[in-house]
This record gives sequence, structure tokens and C-alpha cells, in this order.
Amino acid sequence: MAARGRDRRRRGRGAEAAPATQRNVNYRQLRNPFPVMEVFPADQIADIHETALRTLEELGVKVLLPEARRLFAAAGARVDEASEMVFIGRDLVEAAVASAPKSIACRAGARHRDFTLELGSLVFQPGAGAPNATDLERGRRPASGQDYLEFLKLTHHFDVFQMISPQVEPQDVPTHLRHYFTTQAQMELTDKFPFFFSRGTPQVMDCFEMLAVARGLSDDDFRARPHCYTIINTNSPRTLDIPMAQGLIDFARHGQMSIITPFTLMGAMAPITVAGAITLSHAEALAALTLTQLAKPGAPVCYGTFTSNVDMKSGAPAFGTPSHFQASLAAGQLARHLGLPWRSAAGSASNANDVQAANENQFGLWGCLMAGATVIIHSAGWLEGGLTVSFEKLVCDAEVLNMVAELCAGAQAGRAEIGFDTALREVEPGGHFFATSQTMERYTTEFYEPHLHDYANFGTWAERGSVDANHRATAVWRDILANFEPPAQDQPGLDAMRDFIARRTAEGGAPPES
Repeated sequence: MAARGRDRRRRGRGAEAAPATQRNVNYRQLRNPFPVMEVFPADQIADIHETALRTLEELGVKVLLPEARRLFAAAGARVDEASEMVFIGRDLVEAAVASAPKSIACRAGARHRDFTLELGSLVFQPGAGAPNATDLERGRRPASGQDYLEFLKLTHHFDVFQMISPQVEPQDVPTHLRHYFTTQAQMELTDKFPFFFSRGTPQVMDCFEMLAVARGLSDDDFRARPHCYTIINTNSPRTLDIPMAQGLIDFARHGQMSIITPFTLMGAMAPITVAGAITLSHAEALAALTLTQLAKPGAPVCYGTFTSNVDMKSGAPAFGTPSHFQASLAAGQLARHLGLPWRSAAGSASNANDVQAANENQFGLWGCLMAGATVIIHSAGWLEGGLTVSFEKLVCDAEVLNMVAELCAGAQAGRAEIGFDTALREVEPGGHFFATSQTMERYTTEFYEPHLHDYANFGTWAERGSVDANHRATAVWRDILANFEPPAQDQPGLDAMRDFIARRTAEGGAPPES
């Protein structure tokens, strides 16, 4: 991380001399180095795809937005207005998949933050969309505007998060003004790729305008490439509601990216089997994807899935389970079948930042990595199946993500790394390598330096107060917030954005549409 040297001094781990050189790492444009795994044979994946097409043709999808039904009807889909059912032929789906871009160049607020979404690339987002926040000092609470701002600062601080997530819902900000608050915060406090909710055309248009004004973009510049994204959740089973359908259309027509994510829980909103749930998820994703391409062929769209199981004793969602892992692998196979970049998710159902939370999040994370996911959301901070984000858990999970990012860089084995003359030749049998030329050249830069983990022995750890990782994480996030400095932004653009917000607020804002 760019601020690694400063971070080292902040941690207060003793009077260590400043390193002669800093590690130069880039966690911003990652490639997944792991070979993908497959959970089902290729012929069964083909059958899942075929059954999803059959589902759309014979069973159909309920589409609540009249404009969306008109688009489907104009393209040749069979539409029953009385029941709001749309029956989509495979020819429409295949044409949509063919026109959807296989590579999406995402334009952030600064060029070093840009990234490309395609099969093989790897992007992380922290936990998102929670109505509550928690930390060890203030406890669990309804999320506030302050929580949103603090979570945003933490997301910006860690380079391993390349995209801003939906974060937490600032419930003390009225819903007709909330999109102004969250967009202004993203424009002022970070230069990473921003997120906007799809809660009706008026709010979406406001967000587009604020982004364009803040970053000095003309209409043509804005529409030329994606500068922001939204997440579209279908209402499983087989329903596309009004704001989600409208969001697909609005983002597509303005050249901005939709990440389509059916949220299917096995045994509840989806069949109880992995294969059945993924078939339903795939069908819903294809229906939504088709709508984006009917609205504007070539519109940037990311295939997505979030499929896990419920606890059949309580009906509560469960995450980081073997079924969750298998569903991610199957989704990866289907995404590769289509050739599209895709989004998966980690997460935890634990109620506290404990070993269960760590186990579930990491098991889910590795399912995404082994599946070849392009975007991994809820990779840090998520608790209670998405009802809460934890500041301590975000810090703990970011440590793991940083180590994954280190693996993405790949190990080198050139002559300098092998070190025949600078290491092997210099040490006699029974000696040590602490003082070899190779070690002295690399000792400050060779290894990953943790921001949270403590490698001290028991005696030293006990002398320091026996502080566990959870409580060390509190000190880390407090330190980040206390020393946060926003990136340089275009001041005239920010002033113009603030003027826009003031005017729209005086006009009454924009209530979310349902």
C-alpha cells in the first residue's frame, strides 16, 4: 500500500528504524493466479444453461415495469400484460449474450484507480447494504451518516478494495435526500469507482449529474465508458420489480455498468439443491442481462450470483458453507460458458467478529477465488448475513485480502531470487542467512508486512498487554480515521456539485420509487 511506511510508524510496534526502502506493491489491478475449479462436468453445465433457457421460454419471468415489458415485446418476446409475465425466447438471450461486452474498462476518479473487468481479473469490495453497524467501542446500532462516512474512509484506505460498495444505509438521512449524501461523500472522500443505488429514475439521474459535474465530464464523456455502477437484485423466484428493471434500463442507456445478482437461498427462494438453485439464478440473470441489451446493445453488464443455503432448522441464511462454495464454483462455470465477467460473494452469518465469522468469510472467499470470480463483494466486514457491517471485521478481513493480493503478484525465481552468489555462496554449512548480501538488500521489502497480525512471541505479546486481534483491529480503524486525508479532487467540480445538491434539496429532492 502507498501509505505503508506511514502505517508502520502509526502501529506503534516499538522503536524500529525506518526502512531504507519501502515495499512497492500494487493491489489495484489484480489478476487471479489460481486455476479454476469445476464442481459439475461440462455436459451438466450445458444442461443447466439449457434448462435456464427453457425456464425463460416456458415458465417466463414476471416483469413489473411496463416500459421493460414493452422492450421485451418489441424484440419479439411473448408478453401477457394481464399477468405481467414475459416469456423470452433463446434467440433473444443468445443475441444479448453476444452483444454484452466481454471486457469492461471502468473509469475511476483517478487514472491509477482504473481497472478492467473481464474473466481473469480480480476486484474486491467490502461488505455492503447493511442497515446496522457495529464496533467494540460503540456497539451494534442502526447505521448513521457518520457510519457511512467512516466506512467509506476505511474502504478508501485499503488499496485492496478497488470499488466502493453500497456500504451501510445511513438511516438518519431522509430517503429523498440520502442519494445526495452518499454521492457527495464518494466524490469528496475517495477517487475509487463509485456505487449508486437504483431506486428510481429521478434518483439515478441526480447521481449521474452529480458525478459528471464533480468530475468535469461532458455528456459524451460520461456515456462513453462506465464511471459508476449499480447492483441489480432480482426478486427470486422469477420476478423483476420496478426499480430494478428501471435501473437496468437507465444504466444501460447512459453507458454505465449494472452488476446483475439474483440472491437465491437454497430451500427458500430457490430449489434446495445447488444445481436447481444455480439454474434459477442463471435464468434470472439472463433475463435481466437481456433487458440491458434491449435498452442499449453493448451496454456494460456484469453477470452475477449470490447463492447459498438456509439453515433448515430456523430458515435463517447461512454463508461460508460447502453449498455456498459449490454454488460459486458452478456460477463460475456458467460465466465462462457465457464468456462474461462475473460477480460472486463471500460473507458470514456470525453475530460477532469471532472464529465463526473468520471461517465462513474465508471459506466463501476461497470459493470465489477458486471459481474465478471477477468481482468479490462482501469480502470484508459482513456479519449477520448482511444485517451488520463490523469495523473490526473489515480490518481483520482486509489483512487476508492483502495476503491474497500478494499471491496475485506471483513469486519470481530468476537468478537474483535464487541468489547463488549473493546468498548460497556466502554461507558455510551450519551458518545463517541473516547477513548475506541478498538478505541485506531485501530485508525491508521482501515479505508482506501485516497491518493487524502480531508475530511477536508469547512473552513479548503478554508484555504488551495480551491484546487479541479483534481489539488490535479497533486501534487500527481508529488510527486510520484519525489520520485520514482525502485524495486531491477537482475543487470547482465539487463546488458545482454542492450547488446542485443545494438546489435539488430546496426543490424537494427525489423520493425512491417502488
